[in-house]
Amino acid sequence: MTSSDLDRLWAVVPAGGAGTRLWPLSRARTPKFLLDLTGTGRTLIQGTIDRLAPLVGDRVVVVTGSAHEQAVRRQLPSVARVLAEPSPRDSMAAIGLAAAELEREDPDALIGSFAADHLITDEQAFAASVREAAGLAEAGWLVTIGIEPTAPATGFGYIRAGDAVPGFPTARAVTEFVEKPDVERARAYVASGEYRWNAGMFLCRATVLLDLLAEHHPDLAAGLRSIAADPSTLEARWPGLTRIAIDHAVAEPAAAAGRVAVVPGPFGWEDVGDFASLAALTSPDENGVRILGDESLVVSADASGLVVPAAGRTVAIVGLDDVVVVDTGDALLVTSYQRAQEVKAAVDELRRRGRTDLT
Repeated sequence: MTSSDLDRLWAVVPAGGAGTRLWPLSRARTPKFLLDLTGTGRTLIQGTIDRLAPLVGDRVVVVTGSAHEQAVRRQLPSVARVLAEPSPRDSMAAIGLAAAELEREDPDALIGSFAADHLITDEQAFAASVREAAGLAEAGWLVTIGIEPTAPATGFGYIRAGDAVPGFPTARAVTEFVEKPDVERARAYVASGEYRWNAGMFLCRATVLLDLLAEHHPDLAAGLRSIAADPSTLEARWPGLTRIAIDHAVAEPAAAAGRVAVVPGPFGWEDVGDFASLAALTSPDENGVRILGDESLVVSADASGLVVPAAGRTVAIVGLDDVVVVDTGDALLVTSYQRAQEVKAAVDELRRRGRTDLT
C-alpha cells in the first residue's frame, strides 16, 4: 500500500452493545468498551484508538448509541467525529452510515471497521495486517482480517480461506463464512489450517461497501446514503432501516461471489466475551487468585478464580476452584469459569422482573 493510499484510510469504530456476559461490571449505561478491564488505566475504546492512531492519525469515526455519545466524547477528546445512532440497528447500519458520510466527502475513501471493545497484542503485526488489507481494499476487494485460531473455539464464527491472491504476501480469497461450530467441527477447522476466526474487521472502499449492500439490501443502502446527504433526516429515517449485521448483509453474499479476501492476523486477539476470558488476561496473585482492582480487599484460602472487588469492601473466597466473584455494591455475581457464558441469563431474568435499573 502506498503512502497516498494510506492517507485515504479512515478507521470506523462501532461502539455498541451492553456486554451482558460481563454483568454487573458492564451494563447498558456503562458498556464494556467504556471500562478499563485490564488495569492499564485506559478503557477498551481508548486502547482501540491508541492502536489505530499510528495508521490513520485523526481519521477516525466512532459510531455509538446516543446514550453513550457524551461518555465517548469525554474519553476520546481527540476524536472529532462521533456519530450517534438514535437506536440500535446492528453493525451494518452503524458502519454503513460512516461509510456513506465518508463517500460523500471523498469517493476514493478507504474504510476499516474495528470493534471498540477488543484487545490486541503485537501491534506491529496488527499494523502489517492492516496495511496489506488496505492495499487489497484499494484494489477493489472487500477484505477481512482473520485471526489465526489458537484453539477449537466454539464462540466465534470462522472464515474459510481459498486460493492465494496474486500480488499480496499473505492474502487468500474467502470461500465462505461459517457460523459458530460445535466442538467437533471446530477441531476439524483448526486442524485443516484453512480457517480463521472472524473478528469482524473489514476494510474496503466506502463506495464498494455501499454498492455491495445495494445489491442485496437496496433500501438500506439508499437510506444510509440519503441520511448522509441530509443529516437532518437521521431521526426520521433511522428507525425504518433494516436491522442486520454486516456479515449477513454484505460479507457472506460477497464471499459467495468471489469478492472477499482474508489477510491472516498473526497477533494475539481477545474479544473479552466473558469473565473466563477476562481472567486469562489478569495475572494471579501469590495465592493463585486473579484480582481486578484493589488486591488488599481480597482474602483467599485454598481457592482459585477471578475476584473483582469493585464495591470497595473485602471479599473472601475459601475452598473454591475457578470461581468468579464480582461485587459492585448494588449487585453481586457468583459463578464459575465453566458457566461464565451464561451470565446473560441473570440479566434476562432481571429485565423480566423489571429491574432495568440494575442492567
